[in-house]
Amino acid sequence: MAVFVLDRRKKPLMPCSEKRARLLSERGRARVHRLVPFTIRLLDREQEDCALQPVRLKLDPGSRATGVALVRESQEVGADTGEVQRSAHVLFLAELVHRGHAIRAALRQRAAFRRRRRCANLRHRQSRFDNRTRRNGWLPPSLQHRVDTITSWVRRLCRWAPVSSLSQELVRFDTQALQNPEISGIEYQQGTLAGCEVREYLLEKWGRKCAYCDAENVPLEIDHIHPRSKGGSDRVSNLTLACHPCNRRKGAQDIKDVLAKDPKRLARIEAQRKAPLRDAAAVNSTRWELWRRLTATALPVEAGTGGRTKWNRHRLNLPKAHALDAACVGEVHAVTNWRVPTLKIQCTGRGSYQRTRLTKHGFPRGYLTRSKSAFGFQTGDLVRVVVTTGKKAGNYLGRVAIRASGSFNIQSATGLVQGIHHRFCTLLQRADGYGYSWTRIAI
Repeated sequence: MAVFVLDRRKKPLMPCSEKRARLLSERGRARVHRLVPFTIRLLDREQEDCALQPVRLKLDPGSRATGVALVRESQEVGADTGEVQRSAHVLFLAELVHRGHAIRAALRQRAAFRRRRRCANLRHRQSRFDNRTRRNGWLPPSLQHRVDTITSWVRRLCRWAPVSSLSQELVRFDTQALQNPEISGIEYQQGTLAGCEVREYLLEKWGRKCAYCDAENVPLEIDHIHPRSKGGSDRVSNLTLACHPCNRRKGAQDIKDVLAKDPKRLARIEAQRKAPLRDAAAVNSTRWELWRRLTATALPVEAGTGGRTKWNRHRLNLPKAHALDAACVGEVHAVTNWRVPTLKIQCTGRGSYQRTRLTKHGFPRGYLTRSKSAFGFQTGDLVRVVVTTGKKAGNYLGRVAIRASGSFNIQSATGLVQGIHHRFCTLLQRADGYGYSWTRIAI
């Protein structure tokens, strides 16, 4: 695992090994600049006096997680063919886990609160949602979060390492081919709902009867198989028909809970519906916006395809992982030193504007303090805890969750430790909206 190195003016130098960083620190030539990822700052060197090698930052964007690989490139000319072969020596691997699903759930909850408030208290006011416009290139907050987070980490790694070029997997998913690989011709152009309305399409698809009790010749209602309150979409693949009693009985429950005692009907409904394409749509919507952000950095950007990434991974006999997929993006003939720990970066956010915590039924269950800090600590700070006596005696390292009473919770690698007094905590690194943990790639 490489250690990031900065010069005395905080300009990036070539990363070094852990052993060399330890020797520089022991000899008084370096100071710790950051703990995660570990970064040191030299006291007697400047960037102009050092030799830098070509370093490439590779990205494998995904809907739920993005692979990040920092590699040192080297080129060799084949003696027989004269072909230039590009090798990648892995310096740093990371997996950036997004929180788009949490943002989407929070926005839907806020929308539900506003709908209730307008119906109950402000019903006399005229709705004004039709008066709002969106700029060109607008993305939903859950998708914009992915672009902003990846761009933020590109800027961070460019500050910690002498990155000279970028690579991005510019993949596009064909959603119609994902649903029906045999589709072709005019059917491909028209789509699923060509020439019919949603209700008529559902009546033909589900045989004009209730999907839960097979009732016929009764008024049928449109029901979401996966409830919207739990992240379900309005895609036609998530819609079915239900009679009024079945629709009321199902409510906001998941279909697996409703049909737990009828596995045959559950299997039939699951087979008849189509898999959701939310993740593929998210990648398709954000790929060009991310490309524009990367090209704005003034660094040369290489575009790779998903097929070439998979071909490189199979050819080099590498295991499937987001970080290693990033190392295989673009033109690469060999990947070395890939058996290094992967830094898992979990997007946690920087707090919440909502100061009231609610139960699942919408009733208040607790209130957050007005101040985000207590006794010099903030939720998300990386701390070291040394408890000498008592039932919780021991040493802990992890993220802290503060309370105004001074009794903190520590989320360590071994689990959650509750009720730690603040006087036992030592601040190591301030909260930056991310949680960090190290993992090993399964071989």
